[in-house]
Amino acid sequence: MSEDIEAKIRRLRELGKATIEQEQPAKPVKPPVTRPPRRVSKIGSLRERERKRRIMIGAAIVIIILLAISVAVYTYYQNRAVRELEQAKQQKIAEVNRYFTGELANDTAKFELIKEIQAARSIEELNKIDVKKVYEERLAELQRKKEEEARKKAIEELNKAKAQQISVIEQAFEPLLAQPLPEDLKNEAIQKLNQLKQEVESAQSKDQVLAVDPVPYLLDLWKKYYYYLIDSIPTQKVILKRGEEKRIYTKVEAKYVVSKITNLNEILQYTVEKAEMVQIALVLTRDSINGAFLSPGDKIKIYARNGTKGKYIKIADEGYVDLILLPTTAGQISLSESQSEGSTVSTSSTTSYSESHSTSYTPGDTTITTAQDATDQYSTAQSSSDSSSAYYNYNVNLAEVLKAIAAGKIQAPDDVKEQLSKYGWKILDLEKDSGMLVLDPTAKFLVIIEVPAEFVTDILNYKDMIYIARITG
Repeated sequence: MSEDIEAKIRRLRELGKATIEQEQPAKPVKPPVTRPPRRVSKIGSLRERERKRRIMIGAAIVIIILLAISVAVYTYYQNRAVRELEQAKQQKIAEVNRYFTGELANDTAKFELIKEIQAARSIEELNKIDVKKVYEERLAELQRKKEEEARKKAIEELNKAKAQQISVIEQAFEPLLAQPLPEDLKNEAIQKLNQLKQEVESAQSKDQVLAVDPVPYLLDLWKKYYYYLIDSIPTQKVILKRGEEKRIYTKVEAKYVVSKITNLNEILQYTVEKAEMVQIALVLTRDSINGAFLSPGDKIKIYARNGTKGKYIKIADEGYVDLILLPTTAGQISLSESQSEGSTVSTSSTTSYSESHSTSYTPGDTTITTAQDATDQYSTAQSSSDSSSAYYNYNVNLAEVLKAIAAGKIQAPDDVKEQLSKYGWKILDLEKDSGMLVLDPTAKFLVIIEVPAEFVTDILNYKDMIYIARITG
């Protein structure tokens, strides 16, 4: 644009020069001198100088006018170019603001573009500024930084998740490794722990890290440890205890119970204890020991009534009856006999007599009837009675008989002991066979039972509320 203005100014200058040359009169061609020139007068010389001066002044004025016009035209075009350039800059800046928004609104690339636009001196230079390209490059760079930051953050989160999961796995294995494991089981547990930690370390995502679950492996290892404990107990039976619940099993039964557990938290609630059998004596009422229809060797379960809650709880899962002694009320033989006679005589007689008369006659239209009845009855009665009775009663205290036998103060002790042995449990047997209750249900019996030592404390705590049930299956 500036080159076009300069070219126009040069053309204006050339045009001014041409105008001056046209205004100047052509110099007369002097004829060849044939004679000496005529002497010019001073007045003519002054006139000639004046004329030239006027010509020079006019030419200067024309030149000044042309220069003013040229400057005005140049200034006009120059201001127009400036306005066009400024307008183009504003449009370019608007384009920058249109692209650089959001997180790029205060980006350094935006301010550098605006600075470069404002520094441009021509539209050609301004057009060389590619705002879209800079925006796309900056956006791509920003996206790369985001992806890189996201990748670093993902790596940090993944490493953090790995560390947390490894800590969780180690804490989950700690209770098992703290147990007195056999060497082979301990090596298997450590190997499985290292395997799980390696799986966590090689995971490529957080989901893969969290997918490494130690629970199934720990459940299997804990089961093997319980099998080891069960096999290590010297008795034939073991006790599985879970909280307040205790049950006695054979070793095969106990292993089966453990094998059916599918929850790790549940299996950790169990403890395995030796079923050491002890004998304990209890004085119980007849109705609380199966009606006393028990025999030595019977397999039993023991329950108790919770006095505070009014509910029945199981105390011992399994036990055996060793001995039952009859109460003192069964050690007293009482016998009574009675005899009576009577006679009654009764005599009765009755005599009856009756008589009836009736007369009827009709005088005219009227009927007249007369009647007469008479009854006589005689009766006699006589009765007499006669009766007589006799009563016999005697008691035998078996406790005193036993004492007499032990002291040697009774005749034929062997015969007495034989009779007593026959008496023994026949009372209860006869009750059972005849279906008749002879002894009082509240009568007390001494029962000696054999139970695992683990249950003794609970039995003694509820000794006044114990119920014994015989296992029939």
